[in-house]
Amino acid sequence: MDVVSFFGVRHRNQLQKNDEGYADKNKKAESVSKSWYPRSTGNVDPVTFSPPEFTIKELRDAVPARCFQRSVLRSFFYVAQDLTLASALFYLATMIDPLLAPYPAAVRWAAWAAYWWLQGIVCTGLWVIAHDAGHEGFSDYQTLNHTVGYILHTALLVPFFSWRRTHATHHKYTNHCTKDQVFVPYNRKNWLRNKGVSAEDYDAMKDHSAFEDAPLYVVLRIGLMLLLGWPLYLITNATGQDHGKWTNHFFPSADIFASRDYWYVVLSDVGLIGMFYLLYQASTIYGFDTLVKFYVIPYLLVNMWLVLITFLQHTDPRLPHYRQSSFTFIRGALATIDRDFGGFLNYFLHNINDTHIAHHLFSQMPHYHATEATAAIRKVLGPCYLFDNSPIAKSVYKSYSSCQYIEDEGDVVFFKRANGNFARL
Repeated sequence: MDVVSFFGVRHRNQLQKNDEGYADKNKKAESVSKSWYPRSTGNVDPVTFSPPEFTIKELRDAVPARCFQRSVLRSFFYVAQDLTLASALFYLATMIDPLLAPYPAAVRWAAWAAYWWLQGIVCTGLWVIAHDAGHEGFSDYQTLNHTVGYILHTALLVPFFSWRRTHATHHKYTNHCTKDQVFVPYNRKNWLRNKGVSAEDYDAMKDHSAFEDAPLYVVLRIGLMLLLGWPLYLITNATGQDHGKWTNHFFPSADIFASRDYWYVVLSDVGLIGMFYLLYQASTIYGFDTLVKFYVIPYLLVNMWLVLITFLQHTDPRLPHYRQSSFTFIRGALATIDRDFGGFLNYFLHNINDTHIAHHLFSQMPHYHATEATAAIRKVLGPCYLFDNSPIAKSVYKSYSSCQYIEDEGDVVFFKRANGNFARL
């Protein structure tokens, strides 16, 4: 295996002009194992949409068998890589204030901003590795998987076993209107209630422009989602199913858990208590401001990436939502979208963003095989494969402003805008 394929580095070519030579170029590119991706693929018309009818065997058979092989050595390589980078960044950050003291404050803050940004990305990579372990994709050994996942996630203040349970339910019921666990869309009734208007009054209106949020308000709401979305999900089950009462990831008896999860939730809580104690001790020794600069701000950026990635994977005008009568595992798994963030981010986020469909189909597959698996299933899925490499900010704004609610009735439903029309690309 060559070095490039080992590290999973991919270089995607930009779409060439759609002229007569495009088809030939595409065939030639495929013959040398390169992919030509347009800005967006898999456009879906909510009016004429028919749910896909693929089988899991059909898709699995298209993926090379090696993609399902998990290597302890290779998995630990990525752990070592990310921990080394995180440690190096931490060490370099200790030099910022003493070395840059003679320079203007703006220079020091720029250096701190660089540290925060890069450390947030690297630690998100560690989050993804723990996520792999939670899916049993780190190795063939459950005890090792749970140990690695527990340590890494606890260090990032994630209740590993509690999250693992709800995340498994999310994978089992992706885009199921009443059983999915994250970024569950508002139905029309609840959306109108939040807007303070009855369905009758809303339907009687000829002009719904008042319900379209101003761009500045949308940007503010997006900022709050990225900053607070993850802790609110853990603490209040925000964006999850409405259980009619407060539920969260820390109470063993919460509605989101089964009785068999009780002591796993307790173990997750014990880990977090221990981590908070270590952070408290660090703040008393080195100062709270030091803790904020070295840990808290990168931690918040990890949360930001986690929410942003998950939001973009599961919120898009093209994604159907299913009610019980029409839902199948395959349909739910295919109701997500791959997002290309560019080579740098793709690599250090371990391709969680641009191989998410393959991950939902085969969640025990390690991340370092997901790129190859994606290329294989893409050929089978054809137009059912949803992909987008639009700028991140544009994608977030489009999805947040357009995807307001789904209808209260219907076996297969799509997001609608505030004006009652289907959200479009």
